[in-house]
Amino acid sequence: MTSSDTPPDSRRLPSGVHTAVRPGCALLRLQTTESREGVLDGAWWPRSRDVGAELPALLSALTAHLGPLTRVGLDAAAWQGLPTRIVVDDRVVHIDSFPVGDDTVLITLGDQGLFSLLVVPPNATPEAARAAMAQAVRADNVSKAEQILIDTGSGQEPSD
Repeated sequence: MTSSDTPPDSRRLPSGVHTAVRPGCALLRLQTTESREGVLDGAWWPRSRDVGAELPALLSALTAHLGPLTRVGLDAAAWQGLPTRIVVDDRVVHIDSFPVGDDTVLITLGDQGLFSLLVVPPNATPEAARAAMAQAVRADNVSKAEQILIDTGSGQEPSD
């Protein structure tokens, strides 16, 4: 088998994406599939734990691709300054927060569906964040967010 016959490593992002993955970006698998076997629909690497500074850009980008969002579910213990709602593109998006510690953000699109995104800790190294995001967007991923962060060395932020 020549190097051109070698199948790409499905655990890695396409080479051009590596330069684009940086704090503040999200990777999504927006392709619909017949099966919902994968645990996660994408990943987000916020720059900080300040939800007021981080969430509007994510929700605006998601709205552009998915349409109007109605709710966002966040882990109350992971974020600072959680509001009960936020305005995105002139629409109110309700924010639900629970102390679940599950390393995800849940996005609800009316009655159309629910998307679950891995949240990579802001202090993760670029290499660990890329690996975690690549695993989260794989269609065949069955690992939960916490396990992905452990497997990729993204780790948890220390508690204050």
